[in-house]
Amino acid sequence: MDFLPDSATLLAYSIASVILFITPGPDMSLFLARTMSSGRAAGTASVLGANAGIVVHTFLVAFGISALVAASYTGFLILKIVGAGYLLWLAFDAIRHGSSLNVGDVHKRRVSLKSSFLMGLTVNLTNPKVVLFFITFLPQFVNAGDAHVTARLIFLGLYFAVINIPLSVLMIWGAEKLVVWLKSRPKVMRGIDFSFAGIFTLFALKIALTQGRH
Repeated sequence: MDFLPDSATLLAYSIASVILFITPGPDMSLFLARTMSSGRAAGTASVLGANAGIVVHTFLVAFGISALVAASYTGFLILKIVGAGYLLWLAFDAIRHGSSLNVGDVHKRRVSLKSSFLMGLTVNLTNPKVVLFFITFLPQFVNAGDAHVTARLIFLGLYFAVINIPLSVLMIWGAEKLVVWLKSRPKVMRGIDFSFAGIFTLFALKIALTQGRH
């Protein structure tokens, strides 16, 4: 399977994906809020909905970037450089503003699994930051000369979902304790922020140095 990344790239991508998962944001807030208000099944349905959105983003980005690679090496290079700059901005923003875990006042109410799934899907598909992130994040792990760029991008996007789903389900099963634990430990939250910032700064520097050698 020639489209599989080498072990070093896959390890780096896996670490980045896990750090992204543990960084509280809109998706995590939705999963936890839906779990605490409507139960674990509803929380799991919202997770599956959000990851269905990730699959949609994956195919759109994979075919869009592949078309760009075929049309212009320079255009792809510019995308990667802009992407590196965006990753640096995300790193800076994580230190400046910190993680956001907004579960709020949860009112117990039952909602259908379909409603929870669609909520997760809608939140993911309509979040412009997710679109921008996928456009700038995935290209950092492929090269313009890669003959299997489309397949590799699809693999990376789907692999991102494969990592997220089981971790999200585990999180949902301990939702109430996790919310209390995170909110009572601001130092842990800041540690997550600095880890996020550190790894994305490294990715940005890596792409900058790589382009500088050409």
